[in-house]
Amino acid sequence: MDNRITVIGTGAIGGAVTRRLLAAGRDVVVWNRTAARVAPLVAAGARPADSIAAATASSRLVLLTLTDYAAVRECLAQFDGHRPGLTVVALCTGTPHDAQQAAQQAARYLDGGVQAAPEAIGTASATFLFSGSRDAFDEHAATLGLLGSVRFVGEAPEAAAIWDLTLFGVWYDAQLGLLRALETVRAAGVDVTDFAGTAGKQLGYVVSAVTGTAAEVQRGVYPSGPATLPEHLTVIRQLLEHRAGHRLGDGGLAAVAARIETLVAAGHGSDGLTATVSEAGSDCRVTAGTQEW
Repeated sequence: MDNRITVIGTGAIGGAVTRRLLAAGRDVVVWNRTAARVAPLVAAGARPADSIAAATASSRLVLLTLTDYAAVRECLAQFDGHRPGLTVVALCTGTPHDAQQAAQQAARYLDGGVQAAPEAIGTASATFLFSGSRDAFDEHAATLGLLGSVRFVGEAPEAAAIWDLTLFGVWYDAQLGLLRALETVRAAGVDVTDFAGTAGKQLGYVVSAVTGTAAEVQRGVYPSGPATLPEHLTVIRQLLEHRAGHRLGDGGLAAVAARIETLVAAGHGSDGLTATVSEAGSDCRVTAGTQEW
């Protein structure tokens, strides 16, 4: 059937995806390595299949909602991903290289990044990032849009993986930074609840400046703003001393300090912190207080 959809993998994400598609009146075939896990979905109206080959045989859209790309590749090896008219969508988190490898096993491939908890699927707060075949995305955009807010981020199959993994990195950097701060003040006897209010305000400065920071990176212009690179370096060195021996490490500040030292040595001391991502100073390194090119 032209409108039939196959969902391979019925864990938390796959189960939520299947229920949303069923609620929208779609004909859904399901398969899971542990057969018992499909029972609640079958009771909700999904069609069970006894193999991956059988599950994908009559569908034009196959969603692989799996834990990792190793499982994606294993499943793709069990059916013809190059069948005319078939679109394969992998919904999992992995590296860009993982996505490139998976794309080789299907003619019309979409890589999908899921920026949502299972319970948010089907709501506007769930974000799905897709890349790969533009034609396949356009054909199935209405169906994919049932899952949440969808965005096509590029025809390179790895584009969605880059977005997805990097966005997770933003969360981890912020969350671990907060945890590092809370542990530091707790160890010093500071009330963490009292501290949290001010910490939230500090994080707010970063969030409110996202657009402006991105514009600086895009233009390659790095105004000093609240501090120049040497001024930032002073504080970063103090933080390195303060975080020495911390169980969550120094947050990568040692590498940042080295980068700033290189930029200052290359004559960029009047720039702001955003300059640390520039190409400036790439051919200059600092060795024992001297400059070498």
